[in-house]
Amino acid sequence: MNNKKSKALSSFKIFIPYYKPYVWLIIIDLICAVFSTVCELILPLIVRHITDTAINTPALLTMKLVLRLGGLYLFLKLMDTAANYFMAYIGHITGTKIETDMRRDMFSHLTKLSYNYFDNAKVGQIMSRVTTDLFDITEFSHHFPEEVFIAAIKITGSFIILSGINVTLTLLLFLILPLMLLAVKLFRGKMKEAFAKQREQVGELNASLEDSLLGIRVVKSFANEEYEKKKFAEGNITFYERKKEAYKYMARFQSCTRFFDGLMYVAVIVLGSMFMLEDHISPADLIAYLLYIQTLITSIRKIVEFTEQFQKGITGIDRFNQIMSEKADICDSDNAKPLGAVEGRVTFKDVTFKYNDKSDDVLTHIDIDIKKGENIAIVGPSGSGKTTLCNLLPRFYELSSGDIYIDGINIKDVTLKSLRDNIGIVQQDVYLFSGTVRDNIAYAKQDATDTEIENAARLAGAHEFITALPKGYDTYIGERGIKLSGGQKQRLSIARVFMKNPPILILDEATSALDNESELIVQKSLETLAQNRTTLTIAHRLTTIKNAHRIIVLTEKGIEETGTHEELIALGGKYADLYKLYNR
Repeated sequence: MNNKKSKALSSFKIFIPYYKPYVWLIIIDLICAVFSTVCELILPLIVRHITDTAINTPALLTMKLVLRLGGLYLFLKLMDTAANYFMAYIGHITGTKIETDMRRDMFSHLTKLSYNYFDNAKVGQIMSRVTTDLFDITEFSHHFPEEVFIAAIKITGSFIILSGINVTLTLLLFLILPLMLLAVKLFRGKMKEAFAKQREQVGELNASLEDSLLGIRVVKSFANEEYEKKKFAEGNITFYERKKEAYKYMARFQSCTRFFDGLMYVAVIVLGSMFMLEDHISPADLIAYLLYIQTLITSIRKIVEFTEQFQKGITGIDRFNQIMSEKADICDSDNAKPLGAVEGRVTFKDVTFKYNDKSDDVLTHIDIDIKKGENIAIVGPSGSGKTTLCNLLPRFYELSSGDIYIDGINIKDVTLKSLRDNIGIVQQDVYLFSGTVRDNIAYAKQDATDTEIENAARLAGAHEFITALPKGYDTYIGERGIKLSGGQKQRLSIARVFMKNPPILILDEATSALDNESELIVQKSLETLAQNRTTLTIAHRLTTIKNAHRIIVLTEKGIEETGTHEELIALGGKYADLYKLYNR
């Protein structure tokens, strides 16, 4: 129980500061809530006064009195209308502003998390937290202080007014409230747990949907539509079961509160009648009691209606907190400085790496010294750590031990932005953003001119095919560049790196997925890109690296061989075996 309280407190500590920029809007919203509530509390007093006057002193019940009281209530109702408009509009806008701020901070935090986090997270789950969960927090952030405040005023105000009429009867009636609160507490925990499971399943459903839709071409090529429907149906049914469980506890909660509603009415009628028979209260007082009980019950019902929203909001805050509490394990050190003009010398010194404490070493005691402008090729069997080695240079992962230097400066001592600004990467799996050709090339430099974009495309050998597209550089290429061929997508990614113009270049199997014709075109672009840059090339097609200054053969044992193509062929070792295997 203490752990749950501590977790809830931790979540609220993160959430509460989001109110700070809008504290005056919240205060005005609560003042409006006071006006609205006062209007409800005064109506029973007006009815009591008219009824009491009609019974005891009917001569005083004049049209003037009725019109005065009617005018007073009309004035209060106009104030109530204006207050409710503010609460419904400005109050919700305030909640939306809080939601927007939270989404901004969550996305910002996600961009700081390392590859390790995304290696183990589902994008659908993350999207659910960024969208659906924060939608619920919008309503919660606005209504939570408002509903609590209104309920407190109504219950306190009713108690004070009714105590002024008859303390004993009021105490007897209000003894029912603790029983109602106890029932609320019994169901609240179950409801929160059920809504948390529901939110988790929303994420799973999103992840499944995203997986199926992104892979729709594979689905159709294997004629597996029925399998995907079945898989989605299972997740959909699970989501239904989660919602059914949540609504079961919601229904029990509402039924319980309705029972207590009736119990309070019975108490007023029975106890009030008994007190009236004993002349402890008047008929007008009994009517006032009934009206105030109606006010209390209306307030409680609103809380009941808000309970589902409240539980969703709390669950959303918990899930927001889970993301925000993830530590960015790769970040700038306190004394990090921008990396200045880079010549391009890269040094791996006794580098060891494993993904986590439970996994085996992927790389062990790696030492490599790469000169400025040198083209180094890294080859070896799958799983030997070639891509991992290159991912350590821009600090996508943190070293387990050892150091990496650029121009003699430890990469841990420079800012991540300046480090990554000086490294260009061309990968096998090209990612293009939904947008135009121009947008994707200019991604490396948002303020690029049309001339710069065109020059980058020419250097990458992409200008010719781009101008043949329906709208040239303004052609929409679809999600992930689906409207382009593999070779075209790769040349756009190369143009993007030309635009970046980095002194250090990583080519990660950039041509391995292309056909022979596309490979020749892309390979020529890559050779142009690599000129006068320090280049690390990972390759399976060994013919593409014959002209590398040095070839490093990496295996599970570490670096087994180093030399030029001719030297390693003459050596007759691991590289020679790989080359013979490739040329069979």
